[in-house]
Amino acid sequence: MLTLFHAPQSRSSRIVWLLEEIGADYDIRYVDIFRSMTGTGGRDPANLHPDGKVPALAHKDAVVTESAAVALYLTDLFPEAGLGAAAGSAERAAYVTWLAWTAGEMEPAYWGKISGQTDGDPVAQARYDAVIARLFGALERGPYLMGERFTAVDVMVGSALAWGREYSPDSPLLDAYLARIMDRPANVMATARDGDVPEAVQAA
Repeated sequence: MLTLFHAPQSRSSRIVWLLEEIGADYDIRYVDIFRSMTGTGGRDPANLHPDGKVPALAHKDAVVTESAAVALYLTDLFPEAGLGAAAGSAERAAYVTWLAWTAGEMEPAYWGKISGQTDGDPVAQARYDAVIARLFGALERGPYLMGERFTAVDVMVGSALAWGREYSPDSPLLDAYLARIMDRPANVMATARDGDVPEAVQAA
């Protein structure tokens, strides 16, 4: 059995979506986390993540953390779902690159935009511009980030884009992409299972 240690409306929400896309049996353990944007919450002793964050995925005797690693683990574990790329295949290099790029480049660049760092730091602005150019270039070739096939990359990147849509340029292309992926039945199911943020967080 797969067990996801999950906090509602957090980075682990995309792993709920991915698990629904895969169609695997899984259990959700809802845990508290510290939420830096509101200063609420705290480390939950029931959470297996070594840093008290989410996601953390328990499978047999293994615990996998960090979204990109969890996504890679799951798509390798369930190749029949068709959401990853097999080791040695022509698509594998692009697939693992996109997963690592999401955490290593896209998310920091967007945080620079959200925090206002891009307003006065040309390096941060250049990093954000490079991320936007790469995203839009891929979507122009689309309809998905890896071409014709929906993959876990779209779950990872699409969920972040949807959350930070107001920090992206106006773009019918981007809006069409988000509508295409966010309306998927698995995402609708995942949203229903995601859970509610604690009242203390909502009130902050």
